[in-house]
Amino acid sequence: MAPWQTLARIAVLLAAAISLGAVYRLDGRGKWGPALRARFLAGVPWGTLLTVAGLLWVYLFVQNGLANWYWPVVVPFRAWSYLYPLGMGVASFAHVGPSHLVGNLVGVCTFGVIVEYAWGHYPTERGTATFSSLRTNPYARALAIPAGAIVVGLLVSVFSIGPVIGFSGVVFAFAGVALVRYPVTTVIALSAGGVVQLVYRALRNPVVQANAEPSFGTPWWAGIAIQAHAIGLLIGVLIGVALCRHRDVRPTASRLWLGTILFAVGQSLWAVYWFRGNGEYVLFRAIGAVLVFGLALVVAASVAAPDRLALPRPDMPRLEIIERVGDFGGSGTIRRRAASAGVIVLALAVLAAPAVPVNLTTVDTPAEEVFASGTGAGPQPGLDADVAVRDYTVTYAENVTNRKVSVFDISAFGETTQVRASGVIVESEERHVWTTAIQSSELAFDGWSAVKLGGLGWSETVAAKRNGWRIVGGGHAYKVFLDGPGEGRQLAYRSAPATAEPVIAGKNVSLAPQKTGFDLVVSRNNETLGSVPLPKKGTSAAVANVTFDRNGKHLYAVAGQTRVRIASHESYE
Repeated sequence: MAPWQTLARIAVLLAAAISLGAVYRLDGRGKWGPALRARFLAGVPWGTLLTVAGLLWVYLFVQNGLANWYWPVVVPFRAWSYLYPLGMGVASFAHVGPSHLVGNLVGVCTFGVIVEYAWGHYPTERGTATFSSLRTNPYARALAIPAGAIVVGLLVSVFSIGPVIGFSGVVFAFAGVALVRYPVTTVIALSAGGVVQLVYRALRNPVVQANAEPSFGTPWWAGIAIQAHAIGLLIGVLIGVALCRHRDVRPTASRLWLGTILFAVGQSLWAVYWFRGNGEYVLFRAIGAVLVFGLALVVAASVAAPDRLALPRPDMPRLEIIERVGDFGGSGTIRRRAASAGVIVLALAVLAAPAVPVNLTTVDTPAEEVFASGTGAGPQPGLDADVAVRDYTVTYAENVTNRKVSVFDISAFGETTQVRASGVIVESEERHVWTTAIQSSELAFDGWSAVKLGGLGWSETVAAKRNGWRIVGGGHAYKVFLDGPGEGRQLAYRSAPATAEPVIAGKNVSLAPQKTGFDLVVSRNNETLGSVPLPKKGTSAAVANVTFDRNGKHLYAVAGQTRVRIASHESYE
């Protein structure tokens, strides 16, 4: 580490400390302490800190992040199925990497503190004695925050569609409570969370150098667990509504509406999307915008609407009808706020219900049947070219049925659940896992990637490597190898032969992947005239009166006075 980088990190910390200290002095030294001590034991949000500590413990010791901070064990700790309790129980508290973890920790510290402040470590009812019961015990009330986080986390795992992972559902529940109780403060806190992340990134990388270069990645919105976030937020809103009514607090409708809109847009709750398979996604932005405005209206109505609305009888005189409409305490009334809260409960049920049949299913289609539906020449993936790691099986296949998404055949808005998958596939019957761990397009871009498998107390790595040629005007011919623990490098997949567009001396040239190397095949009118192994660098080979020269990464075909390039070795980023 360069000395100037250390100085830059110190400068960031000093700037933050001096700025915060100056504001503290400007506000008056004794102003902040009493406000915090009035709600927190010793002025400290213990429940939030315990929640943070719990998340760190899961990442460091359950996911083995202590041994490899940047590459924890992820696959076994997703919510794959109700038949796999370990994944269901751990998913909401595990993370895919340090950025994911830090983002959720910032969210906990941002919104969890607001919720804990609203809840308070001391009873708020007049005449209630502290320590008179478990409900009024400050230590028990502090523990209510992490206990509630665990309950909400389990609910999010159980009622989320797909193998979700991460604490963001609980963070959104914290935000839901905070929005209902302190809508404006919550929006401000959302920006404060961005300040914390800025400081973290500035400390981690004081200076970033970047060049314009190609990169592989999915759309940013495709990584959002939108359904889990929405479930968490609605759970938090319901808790917040109950807290406000118990405390007889009613924020204005305009603040609730505006706060919910700003939060939902800032947290991309409008990003409703679907996975089409093979790395293709579709975003329903208009539907998401409609849902955001509907959410804001329901939240505002649930808290700020009058308690009662009189319902006039059909035989009631007109004057009495007018009087009844203005009488919020009359008989024959309905509770408008209760009706609005009922809409939230209904929305929550609609969001959660589809997860039940999906999570009750398991991956039970035989591998031979699934892989037989794929395309490509060479060995059948999953039969003689897979890698076994305890209860996991790792293989490579292209254009096969996604056995997790396609459990149910459902079509809507022009989309279907019958999607295809291509890439490095990980499955485990014991854990009910089936996932495309590495997309084929990602492997084609990078040339090499790896997936980490494991369970409680163990982990292993399987690497995938692609070796191929880009044919002039004719696609690609390539092979994929898998390298697992104890088995060494194995050929997992061979693509179909690829034919070059140039025709030389009336003949076509194809490159065909073989178990060892590649073969050059010369044909005319779909009749094979001969084949020869691909020559090594700097050498030549001839077949059917065509000579092939391999010059560095390029392959040329020569016939008489004609010399054309027919292929180039794939280059990877």
